[in-house]
Amino acid sequence: MRSPERAGMTYETIVFERRGRTACITLNRPERLNAVDHQMIAELEHAYRTVENDPDIWTYIMTGAGDRALCSGADVGVIPDSALPGQDTRGESPLASYWQWDAPQEATPPYLRMTKPMICAVNGLAAGAGLDLVTTADLVIAADSATFFDPHVSIGVASGREAVRLARVLPLNIAMRVALMGRQERLGAQRAYELGLVSELVPREALLERAWELAEMLNKNAPLAVRGTRLAVRKGLGLPVYEAELLAEGHRLRVAATEDAREGPQAFLDKRDPHWKAR
Repeated sequence: MRSPERAGMTYETIVFERRGRTACITLNRPERLNAVDHQMIAELEHAYRTVENDPDIWTYIMTGAGDRALCSGADVGVIPDSALPGQDTRGESPLASYWQWDAPQEATPPYLRMTKPMICAVNGLAAGAGLDLVTTADLVIAADSATFFDPHVSIGVASGREAVRLARVLPLNIAMRVALMGRQERLGAQRAYELGLVSELVPREALLERAWELAEMLNKNAPLAVRGTRLAVRKGLGLPVYEAELLAEGHRLRVAATEDAREGPQAFLDKRDPHWKAR
């Protein structure tokens, strides 16, 4: 199944769909449990740029095709190529580009550089690199049949960013158990909900429509205020509280100078719905 041509790229491993102000990116290799390969990485990078650069997209959804998996991690065939930093050069000289110096991101959105919120709809298994979509999403919902685990140590690979991110969204002893037990430790949907890894459980057949519904609800809010709030929280997590508060106040002041910041109070006084312009 191919997605239509999009600004010079034909999507073959993902599907890109839009409804109103929301885009949905679906990992589309169900026969490989939506495992990430180099082509998918390139297509996702293009899709993320499309989302961020399109002023008419305010929110995006990430999910997987089929009933079995959101994403099972990196395709086993590419692990030897990407195990060492700088080894996979994509045709460039070793260490010639910044991305080669950075931690490999695979399917992960550039969530600290993107402004727009992401909803992750976990339709099945989320493992390895697939966990990154869960731990970096702003809202996470899951099918009641979803499962979560980190297989790295079971295949002889140290869990890197996946374990680090898990330890920021789960209690430390739970994150360590998941990371060190590998395939032997799986979190079911109910346990993931109880631990706060996901915020809502939905019957599998209703999952994607619920994600679209949540996106529509989110888009009723002032988009620039949503982005400023999101960035304040995301960026502030790596700072001491005082510096995080100063950062958040800076974002609040930026948003306060926009047209939407004037429209909100006026709509309230007029007893009407606000008309957001994202400016």
